[in-house]
Amino acid sequence: MFKQKQSKNAKIDTLIGAKTRINGDVEFVGGLHVDGHINGNVRAQPGAGAFVSVSEQGCIEGSVIASDVVLNGTVKGDIEAGDRLELGSKARVLGNVHYAVIETAVGAQINGKLIHKSNPQAGGADQAAAGAIPGPANSEAGPEQSPEF
Repeated sequence: MFKQKQSKNAKIDTLIGAKTRINGDVEFVGGLHVDGHINGNVRAQPGAGAFVSVSEQGCIEGSVIASDVVLNGTVKGDIEAGDRLELGSKARVLGNVHYAVIETAVGAQINGKLIHKSNPQAGGADQAAAGAIPGPANSEAGPEQSPEF
């Protein structure tokens, strides 16, 4: 279910194989797929629209920061998904989850806080709409004059 969605939209640039173990932080651009074990933080370059996918046998012991995260394995640390987080039925998170949009399958486990953060694009639209409404704060009328509607 999750792999089909991800494979249509994303290209994997970096693969951590099932028998690979990395001790240290990983910084990347593009797509990262983890079948092995990473003992360290995983971080995408900001603004790159990167994604991380972790298979059922994959494990990350550290925080994960990326635009999109697809998890079917284990993360022992916080997850910050800037755009979207998908948790498969075998997903295990031992830490806090920061997300804009989340999709969870039956069986996914989260041992931590779910922290919703507003989508920056939606927030910008709300602010632009609020700025378009005339009022005393943004009108050119002085303090003695009231704005005309």
